[in-house]
Amino acid sequence: MTHIAVLGAGVVGVTTAWYLRQAGYDVTVIERESAAGMQTSFANGGQISVSHATPWANPATPMKALKWLFKEDAPLLYRLRADKAQLKWAMQFLQECRADRADANLVQMVRLGLYSRDTLQQLRADIGIDYEQQTRGIMHFYTNQAEFDVAIEPTERMQALGCERHVIDINNAVSLEPALYPIAHKLTGATYTSRDESGNAHLFTQRLAQRCIDSGVQFLYDTEILALNTDANSTRPHVHSITIRPKGENAQTFSADSHVLALGSYSVSLLKPLNIHAPIFPAKGYSATYQINPRAPHLAPFVSLIDDEFKLVTSRLGDKLRVAGTAEFNGYNLDLNATRCEAITRRVQQLFPKGIIANSVEYWTGLRPMTPSNVPLIGRAHCGQVKHGSRNDGATFDNLWLNTGHGTLGWTHACGSAKAISLLIQGETPNVDFDFVGMSA
Repeated sequence: MTHIAVLGAGVVGVTTAWYLRQAGYDVTVIERESAAGMQTSFANGGQISVSHATPWANPATPMKALKWLFKEDAPLLYRLRADKAQLKWAMQFLQECRADRADANLVQMVRLGLYSRDTLQQLRADIGIDYEQQTRGIMHFYTNQAEFDVAIEPTERMQALGCERHVIDINNAVSLEPALYPIAHKLTGATYTSRDESGNAHLFTQRLAQRCIDSGVQFLYDTEILALNTDANSTRPHVHSITIRPKGENAQTFSADSHVLALGSYSVSLLKPLNIHAPIFPAKGYSATYQINPRAPHLAPFVSLIDDEFKLVTSRLGDKLRVAGTAEFNGYNLDLNATRCEAITRRVQQLFPKGIIANSVEYWTGLRPMTPSNVPLIGRAHCGQVKHGSRNDGATFDNLWLNTGHGTLGWTHACGSAKAISLLIQGETPNVDFDFVGMSA
């Protein structure tokens, strides 16, 4: 039986392990944390949001980023640092802000999102997994007329691509989510996508990891991945082993027939020695989790929401309200910034002042693996600069695969990405029109 090592046990790695095991492979997952879903998947916004496909890289972003440059609580904060990798990524990001590139990237993300949402729903039907999911749709709401006006065109574009996102009036918005009633006079518009969902990504990841174990997948937790070791064959490079270091032990060698890299922002350092340049840079995202007021639970939203002006998403997870968002480009720094945390709570108190217990808040931050285009890297690894739909700039690895760079939509795209990479490894073509890396002739 072919043995495949999946590197990383976040939501992308665990779903990858699941679909590979279902396809009949012998699977080992290697993870430096002590359990699955303990980093970027731990406390994210919780949304399965096909409708949240407008890339961060779009024509409006450069001017906004300049306006926000020295504003500590800005939705997107780019910290000026003497970091060549960050500067290179920023220049590539600016290229993706062109209208034609932004539209092409939106198309890619909607297609993958639809495929992935269908895959998750089928998985849930097949195995009955529960993860505090809500299937009440996702609503974008706007308290700024200019932001609402800008949302109309991408909403219509998504409709044309098969995403059922529609503009709704304020009365309809409040009817769908009564918790918005107290601020109805501040709303300028809304859109609604009925088939989008929400759920606890951390809970899903851990419960699916247990299903993986039950089906025969082995997990090596508390194990650091130090290096991918390759043969010096320039025409068809091959990973022959991995150097790992279990906690409290010396470095050792681990071997598998094939490997899937699902390490998010930490994929870059492992790939660079192999002359594989993945355009991924970490964007620090924040979340705040509040206890819902038990005396007035109806004043906290049930419908998952997106506050586009402040770049925040809101999901109800059991008796908690998760609010997450913003992006801070500050390298691999994971320190919680009090100003940015307080800005989230300030906005939540403006929206749902009686629906939450504000002093119950738990803040968290994680590193989203962002590509300049926002489109993830899924497919076969190849030397040189990793590009979508291309393998012409370097030799292709015969046993190293990428499933990384999912940015803000890792939970949304996890199941579809995992199913797709499993099919690609089997030599099959996934039923989604997506530019997989390293697969073109």
